[in-house]
Amino acid sequence: MCCMLSGGSVDLNALSLTHVIPFQGFARRYAVASLGDEVFVAAYQKGVEVYDTGTIFQRCLSNPGLGLKCFGLAACAHNNCLYASNLVTSSIYRVDLSGSSAVKTWSVGSHPRGLSVNKAHNVVVACYGANKLLEYTTDGSLVREISLQQAGLTNPCHAVQLSTGDYVVSQRTSPGVVSVVGVDGRVVHRYDQSQPSNVGQMNHPAGLAVTKDDNILVADCRNHRILFMNSSLSSSQVLALSVDKGIQGPLGLCLDESRGRLYVSERSGGRVLVFDSKAVNH
Repeated sequence: MCCMLSGGSVDLNALSLTHVIPFQGFARRYAVASLGDEVFVAAYQKGVEVYDTGTIFQRCLSNPGLGLKCFGLAACAHNNCLYASNLVTSSIYRVDLSGSSAVKTWSVGSHPRGLSVNKAHNVVVACYGANKLLEYTTDGSLVREISLQQAGLTNPCHAVQLSTGDYVVSQRTSPGVVSVVGVDGRVVHRYDQSQPSNVGQMNHPAGLAVTKDDNILVADCRNHRILFMNSSLSSSQVLALSVDKGIQGPLGLCLDESRGRLYVSERSGGRVLVFDSKAVNH
């Protein structure tokens, strides 16, 4: 199964493990993002670790708000910044990556988790406690609020806007659910335990990644695997990823389209796994 990524074709079934950022003490890895030659990892009580693409540690973004439970990271090349969510303070932190490292903060709905950046260069926040999706400009101005409650969607963990304008949303529940919802919050497509599938039911799905063609990767956390789904959620498969001791509690996903790389952060294993696939430029 081949997915088109920016700058070339990457066969997600040919991904192989090339680097591992190892477990360090009690530092669970909650989220991962990449921008240019840097990789950002949210680690429990350690803030945001910064690595180069060779996974060599560079520095730590140690603003107090970036520690504790940062379950969401998203990097924006257009605004040259990193967004981080703080579950405890219900806040979003915007870190300037141009050299000043200035931090802007704003409050959001209850318990923000996953973050993503859409084509409008706005940050999309999945509010776990409020059952909402919130979209903000880079200066923290609210653009859109989408209630998921009316559609019966609870515990949203991550949301990514598709090219259609709809949003794919993971629900961190058991059995797990992944849905595609419109800007009005209504469900367009749904994948749950009632759908016939050879992969079985999900268990607390967490991070999402979306390819250029709107195919979807899902971190099926408590089943310790990564799923691949099409944009209509009508088909799914388990990605064959060979890892020593297996993938352990995947939480965060980051698909680096320019390098044909997939980053996976682990809650249970405490590692960040880096998978590469050969890119063929056109």
